Amino acid sequence: MPNKPTKDVIFAHCKILFMSISNTELEERKAGKDLYSYQKGAIDKIFKSFEESPEDYHLLYQLPTGGGKTVIFSEIVRQYLKHHKKKVLVMTHRIELCRQTSSVLTEFGVMNKVVDSKADLSDQANYSCFVAMVETLNNRLNDDKLDISDIGLVIIDEAHYNSFTKLFKFFSKSFILGVTATPLSSSIELPMTDNYDELIVGESIESLIDNGFLARAEMFSYNVGLTSLVVGANGDYTVKSSEDLYTDNDMLSKLLQAYEERCKDKKTLIFNNGINTSLHVYDTFKRAGYPVAHLDNTNTKKERELILKWFKKTPGAILTSVSILTTGFDEPTVESIILNRATKSLTLYYQMIGRGSRILKDKKTFSVIDLGNNFHRFGPWGDNLDWQRIFKSPTYYLDSILTDDELENNFRYEMPDALRAEFSKSKDIHFDIQKTYVNSIRNGESSKVVLERSIEQHAYMCIENSEDVYDAIALAKMLGDDIDFRIKRYTKCISKSTFNFVEWLKGDYRKKLNSYLRSNFDEVFEQINGYPPED
Repeated sequence: MPNKPTKDVIFAHCKILFMSISNTELEERKAGKDLYSYQKGAIDKIFKSFEESPEDYHLLYQLPTGGGKTVIFSEIVRQYLKHHKKKVLVMTHRIELCRQTSSVLTEFGVMNKVVDSKADLSDQANYSCFVAMVETLNNRLNDDKLDISDIGLVIIDEAHYNSFTKLFKFFSKSFILGVTATPLSSSIELPMTDNYDELIVGESIESLIDNGFLARAEMFSYNVGLTSLVVGANGDYTVKSSEDLYTDNDMLSKLLQAYEERCKDKKTLIFNNGINTSLHVYDTFKRAGYPVAHLDNTNTKKERELILKWFKKTPGAILTSVSILTTGFDEPTVESIILNRATKSLTLYYQMIGRGSRILKDKKTFSVIDLGNNFHRFGPWGDNLDWQRIFKSPTYYLDSILTDDELENNFRYEMPDALRAEFSKSKDIHFDIQKTYVNSIRNGESSKVVLERSIEQHAYMCIENSEDVYDAIALAKMLGDDIDFRIKRYTKCISKSTFNFVEWLKGDYRKKLNSYLRSNFDEVFEQINGYPPED
């Protein structure tokens, strides 16, 4: 395993890259926003609920990432303050989102005050709108430093996070509007239906794509064995077990191969579960000669700004990160997303992919590479999920998600495009080990016939794409990943998978395949082609 670079080395590298780039910024957002028809429709529905419901009503609004949730609730704030004599509070879970929200509100002509740890609240009476991070607000309210007696509307951004619920007790007479892309709580013990009275479902991803508001995802899934991963107390895979898997040289090679096959030279975001993994990813791409930077939550504000500016300006840039860019990061020039991690969180799955969905004039699609079986677990990004059912019965949805064992039982080996070209004359390269095993047992045969028939099929593939036995043996050497996949399936069938036994089977399979080719090449060649091979 290569030595990972230090953070100082990475930052210095990014600084040099950035200094060589023009300082011209992309055009800043114009003051104010023109609302789309679906956004106006959402605002009308929300105000209708507001007018018809009691003052302490809790309403949840769902809209996909990239649909403009901040724009919608900023216009709601503007209209609310115009027609009501009460104040508004907007809550977020990160300081960066506080600043972004404050900026958008200002564009809508709403004077607002950010309540952060350094805020001077002596002038709070001059403001009708406050923007606060949940933890800071909790401290200020417990210390009685913020007057909330006339707060009529509370808006909660990224409402699926449970950290907000502890503040509801302070707003027993306020209308609460939660907004989220995925109305599924981050904790199974605290379902959103316990805290919200109603869900309004916004425009679907498919509709936003069809109408030109979002880019379409082109998804490529690479099967990964995840049975070594451990699920932690939060219900998702632990960082340690993820790091053990994704820092392995084979996984790093698979990542690089997937990038080069599907999104080489495209501006790419790579999401990882662990800083150590991201550093190894950085080193892997750096040694391969690609423009790459690493970012995590230990970077200073200045470092982060420099890295993100470099990423914005650099064609084909690669940014490997950990969690920090899943929310509040909007960069339309992103052309591909790599999920170099597995997650059991539907919300995180949608957040990561959503980072690539912003449209540009010449960008209608973006690529997604899945290296965590997430596509198989949750379905395609943009699937029309029944959010109402998920909101009302989250456990029903969560129980329907396949386990890793169940997912892997449905895998088929997917041959890389370059290798598939070497076997272009073969119409079908797949061999179902499990089906062959079941049939052999039913017929009273030994399980050994499964591998014998697999070897025969591999040999046939090699011979029909060769001119002589030497070509066939050379092709057989390229089948290593497929052979290993079949051996893994076979050992699951026979419930015997000690390391030494598996390694012996892999070696024995290769020897028997080569032996079969040498002994049977001429006969099979003539059978395929109708004439014998040339001497």
